Amino acid sequence: MSIVTMKRLRLIALQSDREAIFKGLQRLGCVQVDEQPPDQTDPVWGSLERPDDAALAQARQRRELGQQALELLKRYGGDKAGGLIPRPEVSPGQFFDDGAYARAETAARELCAIQQELSALASQLGKLQSQRSSLAPWLELDVPLETTSTQAVTTLFGSVPTSVDLPALAGALGELCVLTPAGKDAGAQYFFLLCHKSVEREVVEVLQSMGCTRTVFRDLAGTARENDLRLQKAIEENEAKTQALTLRIAAMEEQGGALRMFVDRAQQEVRLEEAKSRLWDTGETFCLTGWLPAEDEGKVKALLDGFCHAWEVTDPTEEEYPQVPVKLKNGKLTAPMSMVTEMYSLPAYGSVDPNPLMAPFFILFYGMMMADMGYGLVMMLVSIISIKRLKPKGPTMRHMMPLLGLCGVSTFIWGALTGGFFGDLLPQMAMLIDPNTTFTQMPALFSPLDDAVPVLIGSLVLGVCQIFVGMAVSMRQKIRRGEVMAALCGEGAWYLVFLLAGTAAAGAIPVNTALIAILALLVLTQGYGKKGLVGKIVGIGGSLYNNITGYFSDILSYSRLMALMLAGAVVAQVFNQLGAMTGNVVAFFLIAMIGNALNFALNVLGCYVHDMRLQCLEFFGRFYEDGGKAFQPLDITTQYVDVQE
Repeated sequence: MSIVTMKRLRLIALQSDREAIFKGLQRLGCVQVDEQPPDQTDPVWGSLERPDDAALAQARQRRELGQQALELLKRYGGDKAGGLIPRPEVSPGQFFDDGAYARAETAARELCAIQQELSALASQLGKLQSQRSSLAPWLELDVPLETTSTQAVTTLFGSVPTSVDLPALAGALGELCVLTPAGKDAGAQYFFLLCHKSVEREVVEVLQSMGCTRTVFRDLAGTARENDLRLQKAIEENEAKTQALTLRIAAMEEQGGALRMFVDRAQQEVRLEEAKSRLWDTGETFCLTGWLPAEDEGKVKALLDGFCHAWEVTDPTEEEYPQVPVKLKNGKLTAPMSMVTEMYSLPAYGSVDPNPLMAPFFILFYGMMMADMGYGLVMMLVSIISIKRLKPKGPTMRHMMPLLGLCGVSTFIWGALTGGFFGDLLPQMAMLIDPNTTFTQMPALFSPLDDAVPVLIGSLVLGVCQIFVGMAVSMRQKIRRGEVMAALCGEGAWYLVFLLAGTAAAGAIPVNTALIAILALLVLTQGYGKKGLVGKIVGIGGSLYNNITGYFSDILSYSRLMALMLAGAVVAQVFNQLGAMTGNVVAFFLIAMIGNALNFALNVLGCYVHDMRLQCLEFFGRFYEDGGKAFQPLDITTQYVDVQE
C-alpha cells in the first residue's frame, strides 16, 4: 500500500544476445527502458550508434496490416468480437507461435488485397453510374453519339434551359436547320441540331442568346440507348465481382481470432522495437539504461545470469527523484482508487501514495450521495458481470469496474439506512395495489427529506475528519523532512484550534476562554518563519485570513454530500408519484423505472464528479505532491487476447 521502491538499471551485453535478452525482459514485464542522452563530454559517445529502425517500421506495418484486415472482417464478414464476449486466453507458446503468426499475416495480406480490389471496383462503379446518368436525357434520341460535322453540314448535341420554347427556337433557326428534341431533366432540355455550313454563324449566335450548352461525347459509339445497355451490363458485372469478393471475405470470418492475436503479437513487436530504439550500440555490444522495481531485482538477475553481461543496479538519488517512474502497490480495496489518482496526477516519487488514505472516504462519500438500495444492487451486478465476463485489463476499465462494485456496496448500505429502494417504489406500489395498506414507508434509521439538518451536520463532520487526515499526513511529511517547527506551528496549531472550538461548542469550557486561547495560540504560531516585527505581523494576518477562509470553505464544501443525497431521493420520489397518478400498476412500474433509470444515470456520473472534487481539492490540497511519471515497463500488453503463463 505504497509507492514501489525503484532502482536504476545499467546494462551492457553482447549484440548477439540482444534479441533473447529483450524477449526475456518483455515476458518479465518489470523493466522500463529509458532514453539515455549522449554525454557530449565523453569521447566514447562519439563511437556509439542507435540501432537500425527498419525492424520497427516493419512491425508497425504488420500491426497496421492486421488492423485493416480486422476492420474489413468487421465490415463485410460480420465479425462479432467485442461486447460482452470475454477475451480468449492463450498460452505464451500459442501467442509466440511463429508459424501461426506467419499464416495470420498471409491471411491479412489476402484480405487487404481484396480490399484494394473492392476499392478499385467501387471507383469503377462510380464512373459507370456517372456515365449512365449523363446519358439518361439522350435515351430517346436515335442518333449515333459519334456523329460529327461534315464539309457541308454542322452537327451539335446541346441543351438549353427548360424555360426556352424548343419549337420556337427551331423556327428562329430557319429552314436550313433541323432540330430534333431529346429528353429533359429538372434543369435543362436536350436536342440534336443539323444545320448548313452557310448559316452556322447565325445559328451559333441564336443558340448563345438562348443559353445553349454544347455536349461532347468522348469515346462513345452508337446511340445513347445502346451505350446505356452496355453500361448497365458493365455495372451488373461490377456488382457481381463485388459480391463475389464480399463472399470471399465472409468465408474468411473464421480467421478473425487468428488476426486478433496477430495484431496483439505485432503490437508486442512494436513495443519491443521501440525499446530497442532507445539503446546505444558499439557494433559488438549494446548499452541499456532504465528502471526496475527493487522487489523484481532477483527475477532480472536470474534472467541475465544466462548471458554474458555487465550490469549495475543503484538507488536513485534525491536529485533523480523527478525522473524516477512511479508504480503504486495497493490491495484489492485500494487498487481501484488508482483510477482517481491517475486522472488527477500520479504522486511524485518519494512522496505519499494517497490511495489507502482516500479509499475509505471516496467509497463512503459516494454511497452517501447515491444512498439507494436499488441503485446499489444495480451497480454491484454491473460490476460483477463485467469483471466475470469481460475480465477488463485496460488501464481504466480494470479499476473502474471494481470501484463501481465497491461504491455499489456503500450505496446499498446507505440506502438501507435511509430506507431508499428506487426512491419510495415499494410503498407507492403497495398503496396502488391496496389503498388501505399500512406499508407507507420503508424502515429507515433517518430520512434525507425529514432529517436534512442532521444529515448536513453529519456531512460537515465527515469533511472535518477527512481534512484532519490530510493535515496529519502533511505534518508527517514535514517532520520527515526535518521541518518539525513548521509542522507544529502549521497543522499542529490548527489541530488545537479545532479542538478548542469543539470543546467550547460542546460546553466543556467557556466560549470566552476558548476564544482567548485560540487567539493567543494563533498569534504565537502563525508568524513562524517570518523575519522582523513587520514580517511577523503581516505573516500572522495573512496566515489567519488564508487558513480561516480556507478551512471554512473546504469544510463547507462537504455539504454537497447532503445536497446530492437529498436531490437523488426527491427526483426518485417525484417519478414514482408521477407513475402512481396513472392508477395502473403496469403504467406505474414503467414510468417509475424510466424515471429511476434517468436519475440513476445522472447520479452515477454526478456523484463521481463531486466525489472527485472533494478528493482532488479539499483532501489532496493538504498534502499531495503530484507530478509523478507512470512506470511503463517493457511487457506484454494485449487488446484482444489474454496471455496466461
